[in-house]
Amino acid sequence: MHRAISPSSGDGDEPRTDGGVVSDGAASGPGAESDRGAVERLKAAVDNRFGADFVESSIFWLPPFLLMGLFVYGAVIWNLLISLTDYEGFANAPDYSNLDFEMYTRALADSGFIDAAVNTLILLVAFTAGTLAVGLLLAILIDRGIRFENTFRTIYLLPMSLSFVVTAQFWLWIYNYNNGIANSVIGVVGLGPVSWLGNQDIVLYAVIFALMWQFSGYAMVVYLAGLRAIPDEHYEAAKVDGASTLKMYWRVIIPQLKGATISAAVVLMVFGMKAFDFLYSLVGGYRPPNGADILATKMVREAYSNSQWAYGAAIAIVLFGMALAVIGPYLVYEYRRNNL
Repeated sequence: MHRAISPSSGDGDEPRTDGGVVSDGAASGPGAESDRGAVERLKAAVDNRFGADFVESSIFWLPPFLLMGLFVYGAVIWNLLISLTDYEGFANAPDYSNLDFEMYTRALADSGFIDAAVNTLILLVAFTAGTLAVGLLLAILIDRGIRFENTFRTIYLLPMSLSFVVTAQFWLWIYNYNNGIANSVIGVVGLGPVSWLGNQDIVLYAVIFALMWQFSGYAMVVYLAGLRAIPDEHYEAAKVDGASTLKMYWRVIIPQLKGATISAAVVLMVFGMKAFDFLYSLVGGYRPPNGADILATKMVREAYSNSQWAYGAAIAIVLFGMALAVIGPYLVYEYRRNNL
């Protein structure tokens, strides 16, 4: 006696016409195999684009990436939104219902903003070029094997270990009108005294010189590493061709330091944009000496002294754009060299 088979058994299996049983589990169907194949192809494409084990390693890099995106780039986007409002003080929350570019129009019509922007550009160019020139000279001198090389290298690097606050106090003493070292030195040749920080025509360059003193050691180290990476055969070939020392460095050695120059210049420009700490410590307030106001100091002054939060945010976005203009081309340059 044969027992009748129900069309649908209680365990979810279905009878087949050939007497077998077809499972209704999704994992064994052709659609599931297609989905698995698509996932594998997607994973392979991602790994091929971003490197092997990109997906597997996401457990390590994804959390900090999300945190960075939220607290850094999210803050930048929020700051951009605030700059499109008329937010002032803490009395009320920003109104995001009516966004416009009024604060940017105000900045372009503000002579104080224009002066600060010009001073910022002068500081970036003069500070970066001067620091690179001094650093290159120091690196060449040390590379040529002068006596007490390690001692001089330590002395040149020491200023960089100091904070902006310490550097500002140090140069505040040097620039002292009555008994500062700077006026004492020029007084020997019958010049001065000079109001280094009170004369708006020279105060910015006095600040630039102080910053150059602090960061020339960094440029020296970068250039020294580049010089030590150049094969000795290049020096010998230049000497065999009859090139003088000056021509050898100018036509053979320095062109090979292009990568070191670009890397150091980008870092120095970023430090130049962050000179707010130095200027604040120099005078103990948000208002630097006349002629030395830069965008960073004006941004903080508008936001915290004048409670013009939207205007301060707009200046911050301009500074952010300047930073991107510096770093962006450098990243493209490194990407094309397959260094990223």
